[in-house]
Amino acid sequence: MNIEARKNSPAAERNCTPILAELQRLLPAQGLALEVASGTGQHAARFAAALPAWRWQPSDGDPRAGASISAWCEGLANVPPPLHLDVRADVWPGVSAAVDAIFCANLLHISPWASCAGLLRGAARHLTAQGLLLLYGPYVVEGEATAPSNLAFDADLRARDPAWGLRRLGDVQQQAEAAGLRLRERVAMPANNLLLVFVRLDLP
Repeated sequence: MNIEARKNSPAAERNCTPILAELQRLLPAQGLALEVASGTGQHAARFAAALPAWRWQPSDGDPRAGASISAWCEGLANVPPPLHLDVRADVWPGVSAAVDAIFCANLLHISPWASCAGLLRGAARHLTAQGLLLLYGPYVVEGEATAPSNLAFDADLRARDPAWGLRRLGDVQQQAEAAGLRLRERVAMPANNLLLVFVRLDLP
């Protein structure tokens, strides 16, 4: 086991359990999932182990992430090798034409807006008719107070890169609808995060 290659994200370690509980509630018994921006690979390893009837495809925009993802997922038969995936691309090489779920955690606020638009367009291309897009992270919700910790986080992100920052939920919804998706459910999560569940516009 290549433990030395494993990188560790304390945030991923903390949020694995509450996210998994929602995945178990929302997802059908089996299917094919694409995880976008898998990062260290901790989420992929934990979710694939807990959902053995799901094939869990990890991916990341940084090719250097592959070693850690592979190390965390070593021995899991339902996890194929990670893909190098730029969500902004019009074609996602290696991704199945039809996936039952797309999961993405903590990407939109640490990437330019084009990544959000690209992710939503790609999800609309690849999700099955009943497929779910699940986005986890902090958002600014119009008409609701933003937690001081999220405001400070947003300011820090924008100081590091003006193209980064917490996204407004309304902007994400508008972009989703332009791509052919709509927000079906918004789940409050620990530490002032949300899990957003998108489906195709024509689904109830």
